[in-house]
Parts: sequence; C-alpha cells; structure tokens
Amino acid sequence: MFRDRADAGRQLASLLDRYRDAQRCVVLALPRGGVPVAAEVARALHLPLDVLVVRKLGLPGHEEYAAGAIAVGGIHVTGEDAPGMVRVLKRERRELQRREREYREHCAPLDLRGMTALLVDDGLATGLSMRAAVIAARALGAAPVVVAVPVGSATACDALKGREPRADEVVCMHAPEPFVAVGNWYRSFGATTDEEVREILAQWR
Repeated sequence: MFRDRADAGRQLASLLDRYRDAQRCVVLALPRGGVPVAAEVARALHLPLDVLVVRKLGLPGHEEYAAGAIAVGGIHVTGEDAPGMVRVLKRERRELQRREREYREHCAPLDLRGMTALLVDDGLATGLSMRAAVIAARALGAAPVVVAVPVGSATACDALKGREPRADEVVCMHAPEPFVAVGNWYRSFGATTDEEVREILAQWR
C-alpha cells in the first residue's frame, strides 16, 4: 500500500537504480496520474522528466472500462470495438491535443532517438494506455523502452512483455492476482489536476 503517488514514485525508483545518472535516458510520465510518480523517479535517479501524452478510450456507457487508447503521433491501440467508438475517438483526440499544448507549451517536439525511455504511470489495469505509449516511444526513436509502474495486473504486465511491439523491460513492484483496481493500492488517490501537472513539470524546465 502506498501513501500517495509521490510515495509510490520514491519506492519505484529503488527498483530502477541502475539507471541513476544514466546518459541519454529520460523519464516519461503518462499524464495525469503518472506525473507525480515519475517526478519522484526522475528526482531520485537524477534524470530529466517529460510527458508522453496518452488517452484511454472509454467504452460508451462504461467509460471506466478501457476499449482502446491513443497517443501522440497518431498512435491508436484498439482493445474492443463498440457502437459509438468513433465519437469517443474524436473527442479523445481533441483532449489529447489540448493536453499536449497544455503540458508541453514552448517545448520542442519529443525526439527520443538514441534515448532510453522510462515510461512511468501510477498503475496498469488493462495496460492499453501503456501499450500506446510504448508504440509512440518506439516511433519517436527510443531504444530501449522500459515500463515502470508501482502496481499492475499480472495480465497487463505480461502482455507488455510478450506482444509486439513489446517493452524491453517491465518493472512492476506489485502484480496482485486477482487484480481489482489501481486505486486500491493507494491511501490517497485523488485525481491529479492540470495545474498540478504544470507545476511539477515547471520544476524540470
């Protein structure tokens, strides 16, 4: 059980110590919830921090259930097709573009060529958002691509290791089965706001 996302990030960093002070290595947070986690990882490992914007595609009528995910660069991962998904996709693309502008204003486009990318989120449920992030990071030139989360379903972690394009490494502190919800592993799991994301990122720019 983690006190909050920052506590989870500090604990997660202890499993990534081999990347401390690494050259050409960047911590990429999946906003919004992954940003406080990733900030503590980057701080502990003395690495730069940035964001890789992804959006879950919620199943119409059951938005908490991920039916797919999108990421920067036009990446689209499909999990389940359903009526109304075209409308969901259009809406989430607009939101992805808004967040990209909001979080990376005045920043050069991500260029990960020759970089090790540590992709960090607050947890994995279906893993679809992280899969979209892995594909996007590879498309931007990252190698290797490492997924790091405090908690996730064993099924999602295994899928990221076993299906192409796979992550080169998946670091997950806790992979309980049966898996219920990411939030069950946090005492404090309130929604991370845009303002909090901007404040954290401002410390690194």
